[in-house]
Amino acid sequence: MTMISEAIITIKNAENDADKLIDDTEKRSSEMISDAESKSKMIIEEAKKEAESEAEKILFEADTKAQKEAYQISNKTAEKVDLTKREATSKVDDAAKVIVKNIL
Repeated sequence: MTMISEAIITIKNAENDADKLIDDTEKRSSEMISDAESKSKMIIEEAKKEAESEAEKILFEADTKAQKEAYQISNKTAEKVDLTKREATSKVDDAAKVIVKNIL
């Protein structure tokens, strides 16, 4: 009878150890999942920040380039306006001479 009693105690202890091992494993598994979720959230947030930073950089560069192009266009237009104005002014004298010649 003692052997059976010892066997039952051994089985009960093994069951308790197994239950504790299962509980510990479930807790550890939950912790690992939680850690993985936290890390993935951090990685996603970091990626978002990097993407936003890169987008801002690209927008700034594009804006700067557009401003330079606009400045260059403005300068070229001003030069063309001045040239046209000079050409027109030089033709005013000729036009006045033709008008005066036709009137007289």
